[in-house]
Amino acid sequence: MASCVKIWLITIAITFFVFSLKILVEGAPQVPCYFIFGDSLLDNGNNNDLDTAAKANYAPYGVDFRDGPTGRFTNGRNTADFLAELLDFDHYIPPFASAEGSEILEGVNYASGSAGIRNDSGSHLGDRIYLGRQLENHQVTISRLADLLGNTTSAKKHLNKCLFIVGIGSNDYINNYLMPETYPSSHLYTPSEYATALIEQYSQHLRTLYEDGVRKVALFGLGRIGCIPDELQKHNTRRCVGSTNDAIQLFNSNLKSLVDNLNTNFPDAKFTYINMYSISSLIDIFSVLNRPCCEVSESMPEGQCVAGETPCLLRGIYFFYDNFHPTEIANMIATNRAYNSVLPSDAYPMDIRHLVRNNKVYDE
Repeated sequence: MASCVKIWLITIAITFFVFSLKILVEGAPQVPCYFIFGDSLLDNGNNNDLDTAAKANYAPYGVDFRDGPTGRFTNGRNTADFLAELLDFDHYIPPFASAEGSEILEGVNYASGSAGIRNDSGSHLGDRIYLGRQLENHQVTISRLADLLGNTTSAKKHLNKCLFIVGIGSNDYINNYLMPETYPSSHLYTPSEYATALIEQYSQHLRTLYEDGVRKVALFGLGRIGCIPDELQKHNTRRCVGSTNDAIQLFNSNLKSLVDNLNTNFPDAKFTYINMYSISSLIDIFSVLNRPCCEVSESMPEGQCVAGETPCLLRGIYFFYDNFHPTEIANMIATNRAYNSVLPSDAYPMDIRHLVRNNKVYDE
């Protein structure tokens, strides 16, 4: 245990040092624009006005965020925010729900809590902006960009230069495949068949993005869902659920192969895979990381923070804020490794730092 604590503290120290350097070396953003697709791990307010239980616009969410509760499913900044800082943006990318005017030239966040690749994932919680709808919202943004830049051709050329990140798929397991009493997917597919079906649908969406001018894309794989507090409670165990993690790795393996396929078929673009499973490996060996920092609800929305309750004081040593979502410190560490790989396994074929500088990607 002592060695695990030491590893965790050293990791935190190194990450804080890297972010301190970024603050000292301010300049123009490394890309002119940055767009985000995904679920609650990236959502920064798109669910606030939806008819859904999957909301985080109340305390104790946002307890460490400068603007308080905003719809981010954590105590402070999420991965999308930290990546904006690493890319040298002087602000966070606004959610589609409130983005307006010329600010969309620098990017839009489409992510939505409880959203999945499949349209039905998370439907028991209420409304959500699943990936297909997020792409529909992106079409609205392209139209608005065309108005700002003169025509659709100019809008797509602008998008050629942007970084796009996509982090989705968790809810296709947590709020679909792993809920056999609510969704039929686990009765219809083996884990291997389900992962294949998900990637096939995901692939079509990514090809649509390519057709819309997207040329630099980081695809975030799934973390160790078998280690989240919700899974541990369901299985009445303190150890990660191996069957769940095995299913997740089938998805991740297919996603990595998809990256190879996309890079082969679209040589004027570059796709990269961020290995969140590897990056989140510390929670296997450090048990306190598997416990939620806030008091969680036992009713809808089950597993999220109870409104108004005080969270744990030592948030810097917790990996999870509620039963599903990482704390700010976990988000910071993961984002830093996605941007600048610590291990070769963190990203394939390159980390985000190299992706945004890659000369293979060029204007059409």
